Amino acid sequence: MYKPPMLILAVDAEPPTPSVPSQAIPSTEPPGPAAGEGAPRQSPFSGFGMMLILMMVVFFVFIMGGQRKEKKKKAKLLASLAKGDKVQTVGGILGTVIELRDSDIVLKVDENANTRIKFSRSAIQSVYSEKPDG
Repeated sequence: MYKPPMLILAVDAEPPTPSVPSQAIPSTEPPGPAAGEGAPRQSPFSGFGMMLILMMVVFFVFIMGGQRKEKKKKAKLLASLAKGDKVQTVGGILGTVIELRDSDIVLKVDENANTRIKFSRSAIQSVYSEKPDG
């Protein structure tokens, strides 16, 4: 005998199973591969994933190349310092090189008061005027 489906207003547990096993209940899941078959997966290195990885590599090369150039330029500047060079520090202090040591430099920052300040070599940002020849 046919029983009409029950109307459920609140669900606290699983819905009742149909009492008639010969009736087929339509599935709400989309059709897919059978239980034993694996779904075909797309490789992470194809399409968009490969392009993303390539962009990251190119970005990394450009960043590292620029840093390397700046580091070489700064090393060349610090190696070429000599007494009498007018330099600017990273803090913006302008002075004349009076004394060069292995890891630090003494700058004369005031001509009238003969003020001298000792800086680390790495604190020199640029040479703004070379010493006069002669």
